[in-house]
Amino acid sequence: MHTLTLLSFLFFTGLVALITWIVTRRDDHSSTRGYFLAGRSLTFPLIAGSLLMTNLSTEQMVGLNGAAFTDGLSVMAWEVVAVIALVALALFFLPRFLRSGIATVPQLLRIRFDETTQLICNIIFLIAYAVILLPIILYSGAVGLQGMLDLEGLTGIESNTTLLWATVWIVGIIGSIYALFGGLRTVAVSDTLNGVGLLIGGFVIVYFGLQAVSDDGGVLAGWEALKQSNPDKLNSIGQEGQQVPFATLFTGVFLINLFYWTTNQQIIQRTFAAKNLAEGQKGVLLTGLFKLLGPLYLVLPGIIAYQLYADEGIRADEAYGHLVFNVLPPYLTGFFAAVMVGAILSSFNSALNSTTTLFSLGLYKDVLKKDASEEQVVRVGKIFGWIMAVAAMTIAPLLAGQESLFGYLQKMNAMYFIPILAVVIVGLLTKRVPALGAKIALIGGCAIIGLVYFVPPFTGLLDVVHDFHFVSLVFVALVAMMLLLGKLRPRATAWVHEDSGQVDLTPWKGAIPAGIVLVILVIAIYIAFAG
Repeated sequence: MHTLTLLSFLFFTGLVALITWIVTRRDDHSSTRGYFLAGRSLTFPLIAGSLLMTNLSTEQMVGLNGAAFTDGLSVMAWEVVAVIALVALALFFLPRFLRSGIATVPQLLRIRFDETTQLICNIIFLIAYAVILLPIILYSGAVGLQGMLDLEGLTGIESNTTLLWATVWIVGIIGSIYALFGGLRTVAVSDTLNGVGLLIGGFVIVYFGLQAVSDDGGVLAGWEALKQSNPDKLNSIGQEGQQVPFATLFTGVFLINLFYWTTNQQIIQRTFAAKNLAEGQKGVLLTGLFKLLGPLYLVLPGIIAYQLYADEGIRADEAYGHLVFNVLPPYLTGFFAAVMVGAILSSFNSALNSTTTLFSLGLYKDVLKKDASEEQVVRVGKIFGWIMAVAAMTIAPLLAGQESLFGYLQKMNAMYFIPILAVVIVGLLTKRVPALGAKIALIGGCAIIGLVYFVPPFTGLLDVVHDFHFVSLVFVALVAMMLLLGKLRPRATAWVHEDSGQVDLTPWKGAIPAGIVLVILVIAIYIAFAG
């Protein structure tokens, strides 16, 4: 372990914390609007930076590069198809969300359906974040850092289990302090700073990785060597038996991306905090542009690691940390590890901030104590956040041993993504579907997917139908059921989507042209690498 690596790591980590504190120290952290929605003040650079960094955590850097180590370029679907979902967010979903003046997705369901629907959705989100999202962020972060910083050599701790627990708890506590003392704007500012570092660091890894492939013969020589040695790894079209077969792009992969970028509280909370619709649309579409670069730093390093280390017997999810540790000079290893810690903290504190928002505004204020003051709501949210953080830090080390971390994450996410997405889309596009339909879809959808995932003999269905095709069939069935109920037992009166008046809804003039350009670029990327 080089002293220079450790010093550069501490310097960059401290610098981000200091700048974040200077920028946000005078912010309103006592009111719900200030703490949970950044005072509805976010402009497009902060929205884009925060969206990108909330998404870009180590489950992406470690997990997606690990998937690329195994399957090659076809796993870029999680980055590239996301651009289509971001265009849908900017042009369709965001104007409707901001019209409602909501702080959480379940609040939209209360406006459209009723309070019980909101309560069910809140509980689903909270359970999913506690059991799936927060622990995976911490676990993947700990695994990535162990590989990058040689923590075993630094600490002298030889037990992998002890080291994993220690890393998870240290990162979890630091992330909790960011999220629970600072509120959403603190999260957004630190996200943006780390986002700049992560983009720079990600491309630097690719540069040094390709140099290593070519034995310092240059980046282009390294790229040519990759194409000649493993041309099948550079095929954008996923084959049967891989994690993302091409046909699934049009079913489950598209729907999971659509939920993640349009209805996932952890992600879209920063768009609810947009200063106005135009700033929100600019921020979302700028994120889409950055996502097109995703395959370069989230997929290509995994393919480079395969070229360099395939015969060393390393596990897929260890590939990225191994590459970083071996190809980066010591002074840059510390910088990149600091950026990675920033990425972990960013996703963890964003998820934790969203969790406290869901609990405080959705359960505490709306159900448990309707007369609670602003200060009480914020205080109770912080207490609940610490409880969730401790639960996540306890569960995270128990995830050790998953074959593909990223594949596991997407599979688990589908269990609640699909029902909530179906209810939100039907809610926004119809006027007469009743609350009963939404409740059956939320509870029934989670139950059906859970049964087929975990309970024999239902699990046998996945031997016949791919996971992602299966969840899309569930989505279609839920939508059909709700529409049928809308015909058989419609609402007494048609729902009217009223303007809350909280946000200027004047759209950005360039939104539609920019959206069209992004969609064309997605298609072009797939055609360019089709094998």
